[in-house]
Amino acid sequence: MPTAVTPPPRTTGLLSAIVIVASLGYFVDIYDLILFSIVRVQSLNDLGITAKEAVTTQGLYLINMQMGGMLVGGILWGILGDKRGRLSVLFGSILIYSLANIANGFVQTLEQYAWLRLIAGIGLAGELGAGITLVAETLPKEKRGYGTMIVATVGVSGAMLAYWVGEKFGWRNAYFVGGGLGLALLALRAGVFESGLFQQTKRTDVERGNFFALFTNGPRLVRYLKCLLIGIPLWFVVGILITLAPEFGEAMGLTGPVTAGLGVFWSYFGLVFGDFASGTLSQLLRSRNRALQLFLGFCAVMVGVYLFGIRGATPTTYYVVCFILGFAVGFWALFVTVAAEQFGTNLRATVATTAPNFSRGSVVALVPLFQALRGELGILNGAAVLGLSTLVVAFWAVSTLPESFGKDLDYVEE
Repeated sequence: MPTAVTPPPRTTGLLSAIVIVASLGYFVDIYDLILFSIVRVQSLNDLGITAKEAVTTQGLYLINMQMGGMLVGGILWGILGDKRGRLSVLFGSILIYSLANIANGFVQTLEQYAWLRLIAGIGLAGELGAGITLVAETLPKEKRGYGTMIVATVGVSGAMLAYWVGEKFGWRNAYFVGGGLGLALLALRAGVFESGLFQQTKRTDVERGNFFALFTNGPRLVRYLKCLLIGIPLWFVVGILITLAPEFGEAMGLTGPVTAGLGVFWSYFGLVFGDFASGTLSQLLRSRNRALQLFLGFCAVMVGVYLFGIRGATPTTYYVVCFILGFAVGFWALFVTVAAEQFGTNLRATVATTAPNFSRGSVVALVPLFQALRGELGILNGAAVLGLSTLVVAFWAVSTLPESFGKDLDYVEE
């Protein structure tokens, strides 16, 4: 049972330094996270990998290394966030992924590329969970949905900058820019204060950041697993449908070639509006769950349109569909907010950090499943089966979670 923690914590406003830094941190996070999908073909070609099948295979290998790093980092940063504080994770993760991305601009071999993607993934794992937790714990409960909406809306637009820089300045310089942006962000640390809820809990003898505590209580474990499942459809869309845009475009018989870079650009442009809409909708409906259900339903429709509704279409039509599909999966910050709201202060950062990273890291499992289904059913039908499965499971998960809108976060898990 939850145990109350007193006295009342310090709160802040929607345009506070905390919200601004969390938003800009997520902006750089998304820039660096999605950059590889944009420069995959160009960077691998420059490293001497030019055969089409090798570009696909080695590209998936590098994605798996990055996502594997995020799985490790999600646990590491989540535990540290509850043991050491939200701020230490927020700025520590930014430092690590920034340095890794600068180093990424110097790689000469595939293995160097892979190991640096792993390290960058570990760094990238911490920022969003720490930022969302900090914003959720420092804003009044009736406004925190708007706060996390701002973080997401600003953050996902980092993908568009990544596309522009990658196209204009080349893949190596794009990594340098990403790393430089992260290091510059560390200068904004002044004015950002630690969560009052965390500080209060730290003064008690309550155990904090015990990742294994999520597995020692049946109802708590089920609640946690449901949180993880909600975010998987987004990474099916981004990690498979959009990242493999050239391969899907060829299978659809489009009238011209399409690129993953432009696919990412337009899908993340849609995500900007989707995150704004889902966050606002959850506030207007006074329900996180209903907003998520609506977006998951719309996502199912758009996955069908993407795979089977634009065969023989023009590249322009394809990118329009990418934009709408991006809007449909624009519930990322809402999903992380729900995860944070489901757990007490002593486990909140652990959950809010591991949940999105395990969902991102699901690409590690989705890729071989997709490869197997692709071999049996073809690329379009295989993707349809996998996508529908992730959406059905996510819809069930959100439909059976307790509603968290307006929930008082001043409690701990025993």
